[in-house]
Parts: sequence; structure tokens; C-alpha cells
Amino acid sequence: MNLHALKVFHAVAQSGHVTQAAEELRISQPAVTQHLRNLEKEIGLKLVRPEGRGIALTYAGRELYALSGKLFAAEREIENRMSDIAAGKRGELTLAVTNLPGTVLLPRWIAYFKTRHEDVAINVITVNTREAFALLSEHRADVAVIAGGWEQPRMKWEYLFDDELWFIVPARHPMANREASLKEMMEETFVIREEGSSTRERFLSMCRTYNVRQPKIGMQFNGVHETIRAVRAGYGANLISAMAAREYIERGEVARVYVRDVELKRPIAICTAEDHTLTPVAESFIRLVRKKLREEAV
Repeated sequence: MNLHALKVFHAVAQSGHVTQAAEELRISQPAVTQHLRNLEKEIGLKLVRPEGRGIALTYAGRELYALSGKLFAAEREIENRMSDIAAGKRGELTLAVTNLPGTVLLPRWIAYFKTRHEDVAINVITVNTREAFALLSEHRADVAVIAGGWEQPRMKWEYLFDDELWFIVPARHPMANREASLKEMMEETFVIREEGSSTRERFLSMCRTYNVRQPKIGMQFNGVHETIRAVRAGYGANLISAMAAREYIERGEVARVYVRDVELKRPIAICTAEDHTLTPVAESFIRLVRKKLREEAV
């Protein structure tokens, strides 16, 4: 069936006049009449008949008008839905995030995003840095937000800001809130993150850089807050994100050790795969994160 002819018929049936339909469609009256005749010929049924100065629908015409109304309503819905998807207002977004961004940054970023994109479904996968890059490479995640890490081949890396790394100990530890040398610090037993964690990699790299002993590992956890809570319980020391540790320190649950001549930072970054075209939703999320960080910096 010729959909353009059907659209012409629908306009005629809706207005009841060939002239008015022609004006609405911005085509000539003879063209409207020809489309009606062609449609009737294609269907094999009379659809309209003259009535006064306008037209009236036959039984077949009334049935076709009702059905075509549903068809064109669906067409409008399709157009609106696709327009929303293209504008990033609707869709789905999968984020691969490392522990720190996942617990400290993402909750407020996602809340901010959802107030403006309530029809976007968001799936957050919390992983370590190595796993985040794997998810991007396999196109199982649209965007990764990582703390630390390293630039990878075939990955786009956008630096956001730096997060400091602090040494922490139990609140009643002899070195709590005091200065110490790195050598003294490394005499402690450490609670450390799992392999693949950028914090762990940064810690081991620091030991090599400053030519000190590798940490004595007493416990290992797969999460930022788990390692801090182990220290809070009275066991070991930790090298951890300042953003994650600050609230525990302010509550007096753990304490910082100020290690002389050592200043450790790691970047917070957004990463995407070079060979993966970002969806409009993913682009909207990245723009919003940039905007949010600019506002917080003011």
C-alpha cells in the first residue's frame, strides 16, 4: 500500500474536504484527488463519496480511517522515541567504575544525571582498573570511570582531576597524626587491595621509586572501604585514597601518618574505547560530568 496516498486519504477524511486537505498537505487539489483514486484502485474499494461541498466516507473508508489513525499515531511515537534516543534523553548506559569513583563520585553524578535523563537506564559495574579496561575492550561497557590506572592502547583517556593517596593507621597507633619517614612507615604490616587495583600498583611502584622494601601484606581486600575498616578495627596500615579516607579521619576512626618527602597522587579519569562509537546517552553523561566538575571547582 502506498503510504503517501494513505496519508493524503487520512487528511481528507479528517477534514472532510479535499480543498482543506490540499492546503494542509501543501499540494494541489488535483493531486489530492489523484492520490484518492489511486488508493481506491489499489485497494479495490470505494473510500469516499461526494456530500454537499465536501466528502463523506464509505464503510470501507471509515474502517481505513480508524486504522490509518493508529498507524500514523505509531509513526509519530516512533519519530519522537528515535528523536529522544538521538538527543540522549532515552536509552541505556553501562558504566565500568573502580571502587573509589563507584562509592564517592558516581552516586552524586548519577543522581544529577537522572534528574535530567529520567528515561535512561543505568547499569553500574564495580571492578578494578584492569577489569574496567577489559569491559571497554569487549564493548560490554560504554564508559569507564577509573582512579589511577594507566593509559592503554586503543583507549581514549580524559583526565578529570587528581586524588591524593594517604597513609593511614588505627586511631591509637603510635604514629597516628604524626610525621614519619617512608622507611619507618614500611616497617608496618599493611592491609592492601587486590591484584589489578591501581592503588596497589601505585603503592608497589612507589616502593621501587624510593628504593624501600616492598610492603609486608597482612590482609588483602577487594574494596576501598573494606581495607579502611580493617585498619579502623585496629589491624595494620594502609595507603588509600584521600577522598575515601577523609570521612573516617574526621570521625576519629583512623588517623593519617604524614610521611616526609613523599607526595602521592593518582588521576581520576574517564575512559572509552577508541573503536566504539559512543551512544548519545554516553556522550550526554560525559558532558554532564565535565559540567558538574566545573561547577564544583567554582
